[in-house]
Amino acid sequence: MVSRVRVWLNRTYAENVFFMDQLRRNPSDRAVEIHATHGDPDSPVLAAADTADLEPEGLSPAAYVEYALDQCTRRAIDVFVPRLHQEAIVGHRAEFRAAGTALLAPPTEAMAVFHDKATAYQAAQSIGVPVPPWWRVTNEDELLAAVEELEAGGHRACFKPAAGAGGVGFRVITRTPFSLAHLSGFPSAYVPLDLVVQAVREAEEPVDWLVMPRLEEPEVSVDCLTGPDNRIRMAVGRTKNGRRRGFTLHEQWLAPARRLAEGFGLHHLSNIQFRMYGDEPVLLDVNTRPAGGLHQLSLCGINAPWAAVQLALGEDPGEVVPPFLGTDYAVVSGPRPVRPVTLPQQRTEEPEQAPVLPAAAPVDTVGVTAAEALPL
Repeated sequence: MVSRVRVWLNRTYAENVFFMDQLRRNPSDRAVEIHATHGDPDSPVLAAADTADLEPEGLSPAAYVEYALDQCTRRAIDVFVPRLHQEAIVGHRAEFRAAGTALLAPPTEAMAVFHDKATAYQAAQSIGVPVPPWWRVTNEDELLAAVEELEAGGHRACFKPAAGAGGVGFRVITRTPFSLAHLSGFPSAYVPLDLVVQAVREAEEPVDWLVMPRLEEPEVSVDCLTGPDNRIRMAVGRTKNGRRRGFTLHEQWLAPARRLAEGFGLHHLSNIQFRMYGDEPVLLDVNTRPAGGLHQLSLCGINAPWAAVQLALGEDPGEVVPPFLGTDYAVVSGPRPVRPVTLPQQRTEEPEQAPVLPAAAPVDTVGVTAAEALPL
């Protein structure tokens, strides 16, 4: 009899409820039990899991590693998919292996390359992957010099933190003075240059930003699955052009993604993003973790989460190729269950120990992004 597989996701994105759904609907018909932990008791991943704990707050990376090792031992975790403190956890891979847990994450060397976007761009350039022009800025003078050089070349300047995940901190610089137009409608990513300069000038510490041209769509996110042998098993591009999403296997996107994943040992699941600089695809970002939209590959007949778990367990899934490319689609929001409220929403003192969430039936819902096909 084939034993169950026990998988843990820690403080992961709400969209990974679909990651969890796919694990349970795996094509091997293997029993999967999912453990989830989070700092937010209303995270839908806690309700979607078979067992769930609230995570203790305020742990240092080293203390969190101890917490994680205890979770893996007590919960008999076979595969751990770390997000929070990923780099610290991966640095103790041997200890997790001794506890019987495989880490679904790249080695520390690969993570270090792509933690900092400037280092990532330099590394990509060294192996021939095109990157956009960029300037690392820490003060007002460096910011102005970079913006003026970009604008002189006919580009619109933008900036983002040198280290960070997703689009957090991304802004587009405009010369339009601040007015009521900025206060109408929904909040915008566009910020007047004079306000940015003033904020940098008055900051108590230097900023650490990359300034670069605003790149054009389409944006293509290539989901990669790479083995410990540095051989890629899967590379499929997800395209985004406004509201419309789709899929691609075009080599102009896949070839540089393979070069990065195999060249730098991005083992297991990674997500490599590109945009257009003129008529050339250039690297936007490299994520050393599963993308929140990974589940969308199910529209191409692929169960990428299960293939990744198989690989982590030493069961090579072979080459994962979509049997077809799904139709174009849009991303919409839908309800997912959350667990009953077990803690006050605000508390004046920290509990001595993180409480374990009960296994009661969910009674409320929260919106989670899902993929639905567009009728064309």
